[in-house]
Amino acid sequence: MSGYHVQDSAGYRLDQIYTYTREKWGEAQAETYIRGLFERFEAIAAHRFPWRPIPAEFGVDGYVSRYEKHFIYWKRHGDGGVGIVTVLHERMHQIERFRDDAPD
Repeated sequence: MSGYHVQDSAGYRLDQIYTYTREKWGEAQAETYIRGLFERFEAIAAHRFPWRPIPAEFGVDGYVSRYEKHFIYWKRHGDGGVGIVTVLHERMHQIERFRDDAPD
Protein backbone atom coordinates (compact mmCIF):
# COMPACT_ATOMS: atom_id res chain seq x y z
CA MET A 1 0.00 0.00 0.00
CA SER A 2 1.37 3.36 -0.89
CA GLY A 3 -0.48 6.55 -0.26
CA TYR A 4 -2.17 7.26 3.04
CA HIS A 5 -4.80 5.90 5.38
CA VAL A 6 -6.84 8.11 7.73
CA GLN A 7 -7.14 6.34 11.07
CA ASP A 8 -10.43 6.49 12.98
CA SER A 9 -9.17 9.08 15.47
CA ALA A 10 -8.08 11.37 12.62
CA GLY A 11 -11.43 10.85 10.88
CA TYR A 12 -13.19 11.95 14.05
CA ARG A 13 -11.04 15.10 14.24
CA LEU A 14 -11.68 15.86 10.55
CA ASP A 15 -15.43 15.65 11.20
CA GLN A 16 -15.02 18.11 14.08
CA ILE A 17 -12.95 20.49 11.94
CA TYR A 18 -15.52 20.38 9.14
CA THR A 19 -18.46 20.99 11.48
CA TYR A 20 -16.77 23.85 13.32
CA THR A 21 -15.61 25.53 10.11
CA ARG A 22 -19.03 25.15 8.49
CA GLU A 23 -20.79 26.66 11.50
CA LYS A 24 -18.28 29.52 11.82
CA TRP A 25 -17.50 30.40 8.16
CA GLY A 26 -19.92 28.47 5.97
CA GLU A 27 -20.02 25.29 3.95
CA ALA A 28 -17.82 26.50 1.09
CA GLN A 29 -14.98 27.39 3.47
CA ALA A 30 -15.37 24.09 5.34
CA GLU A 31 -15.11 22.12 2.09
CA THR A 32 -12.09 24.16 0.96
CA TYR A 33 -10.28 23.62 4.27
CA ILE A 34 -10.96 19.87 4.40
CA ARG A 35 -9.95 19.50 0.76
CA GLY A 36 -6.70 21.30 1.62
CA LEU A 37 -6.03 18.90 4.48
CA PHE A 38 -6.50 15.89 2.20
CA GLU A 39 -4.20 17.46 -0.39
CA ARG A 40 -1.62 17.83 2.37
CA PHE A 41 -2.05 14.14 3.32
CA GLU A 42 -1.31 13.26 -0.31
CA ALA A 43 1.76 15.51 -0.34
CA ILE A 44 3.05 13.91 2.88
CA ALA A 45 2.55 10.40 1.47
CA ALA A 46 4.36 11.40 -1.74
CA HIS A 47 7.22 12.98 0.27
CA ARG A 48 6.50 16.36 -1.33
CA PHE A 49 6.10 18.26 1.91
CA PRO A 50 8.53 18.71 4.83
CA TRP A 51 7.88 17.14 8.21
CA ARG A 52 9.70 16.66 11.46
CA PRO A 53 9.76 13.87 14.05
CA ILE A 54 7.13 14.03 16.77
CA PRO A 55 8.79 15.53 19.88
CA ALA A 56 10.25 12.90 22.23
CA GLU A 57 8.01 13.97 25.12
CA PHE A 58 5.02 12.55 23.21
CA GLY A 59 6.49 9.07 23.71
CA VAL A 60 5.68 7.75 20.22
CA ASP A 61 7.51 7.35 16.95
CA GLY A 62 6.05 9.35 14.12
CA TYR A 63 6.06 12.67 12.36
CA VAL A 64 4.25 16.00 12.39
CA SER A 65 3.51 18.49 9.67
CA ARG A 66 1.55 21.72 9.75
CA TYR A 67 -1.40 22.78 7.61
CA GLU A 68 -2.58 26.33 8.29
CA LYS A 69 -3.97 26.23 11.87
CA HIS A 70 -3.60 22.45 12.37
CA PHE A 71 -0.88 19.93 13.07
CA ILE A 72 -1.05 16.60 11.22
CA TYR A 73 0.45 13.65 13.12
CA TRP A 74 1.30 10.55 11.14
CA LYS A 75 3.32 7.34 11.05
CA ARG A 76 5.02 5.41 8.29
CA HIS A 77 3.75 1.91 7.60
CA GLY A 78 6.08 -0.95 6.72
CA ASP A 79 4.60 -1.10 3.22
CA GLY A 80 5.61 2.50 2.46
CA GLY A 81 2.23 4.05 3.16
CA VAL A 82 1.38 6.71 5.71
CA GLY A 83 -1.15 6.47 8.53
CA ILE A 84 -2.69 9.80 9.51
CA VAL A 85 -3.04 9.43 13.30
CA THR A 86 -4.73 12.70 14.20
CA VAL A 87 -5.15 16.35 13.20
CA LEU A 88 -5.05 18.87 16.04
CA HIS A 89 -5.65 22.61 16.14
CA GLU A 90 -2.66 24.72 17.15
CA ARG A 91 -4.47 25.91 20.30
CA MET A 92 -5.10 22.38 21.60
CA HIS A 93 -2.76 20.94 24.22
CA GLN A 94 -0.86 18.79 21.75
CA ILE A 95 0.59 16.09 24.02
CA GLU A 96 -2.65 15.48 25.91
CA ARG A 97 -4.83 15.36 22.78
CA PHE A 98 -2.33 13.27 20.85
CA ARG A 99 -2.27 10.67 23.62
CA ASP A 100 -6.08 10.61 23.54
CA ASP A 101 -6.04 9.93 19.78
CA ALA A 102 -2.94 7.72 19.38
CA PRO A 103 -3.65 4.03 18.84
CA ASP A 104 -2.39 1.67 21.54
